[in-house]
Amino acid sequence: MFKLFSSSKSKKSPYGWFGNYSNWDDLMNSVDGYSSVNILNKTKDALLQVKEGTAVYERDSVLFDQIIHPFPLLTCLFKSAATLKRPLHIIDFGGSLGSTYFQTKHLLGNDICASWNIVEQEHYVAAGKEHFEDDHLKFFSSIEACLQVQKIDLILLSGSVQYLPEPHLFLEKLAGYNFDFIVFDRTAFHQGKQDRLTLQIVPPEIYKAAYPAWFFHEESFLNHFISDYTIMCDFTSYVAGESLMDIDHQPVGYDKGFYLVQKSRYA
Repeated sequence: MFKLFSSSKSKKSPYGWFGNYSNWDDLMNSVDGYSSVNILNKTKDALLQVKEGTAVYERDSVLFDQIIHPFPLLTCLFKSAATLKRPLHIIDFGGSLGSTYFQTKHLLGNDICASWNIVEQEHYVAAGKEHFEDDHLKFFSSIEACLQVQKIDLILLSGSVQYLPEPHLFLEKLAGYNFDFIVFDRTAFHQGKQDRLTLQIVPPEIYKAAYPAWFFHEESFLNHFISDYTIMCDFTSYVAGESLMDIDHQPVGYDKGFYLVQKSRYA
């Protein structure tokens, strides 16, 4: 499970993204990260309400009274299914307990999505299997574990890559899987000339946590995919306030998405 929130409306807020750090491990060792049980429990409780129909929509463990539709993502999924002329088998990398799945399922249906497979940390996988898994929604602890069970057409990475300790090693490996389609959504970039490692401090009304978070240099990020993929489109975050985000109270960061398609599909 991976989170983003906007701090741009509160210039003096103690919450948001701060610093320009050089070492992930040192920063990670100094704060509470994603393994905190309170984050899992709050997310689980919120999504169980969505699953049971007593709540409408959950994002970042917070419940909302109406769904905010991620239309750029939906467009990518519909286009991919149309290209293949069949429903998609999807990996949702870092997909929590099914936040995006429950957000989009009523618009996608079985004609677009054949299976939704979430790759997450072990404790999320255990909770997902116990409370949410069914014939359509599955949970795995790695991409490899999922691929042993199901051939995947499209991988979605929404607000997740920026929370990996070695994101460029992961991106290089991701390109090597040769998925037909890759969708990045809610991915953090900034205006600097190289990646920037920050400390993200979450407002306590969401949950009490702090963890390292990358803001990427856009060109370096995309260089992993230029040999084998065509960038069909890019798009801003559907979440209000994420198109411009503060680092150290300066509006230099932004969330963005990309839709990548194997060049062989358009050769």
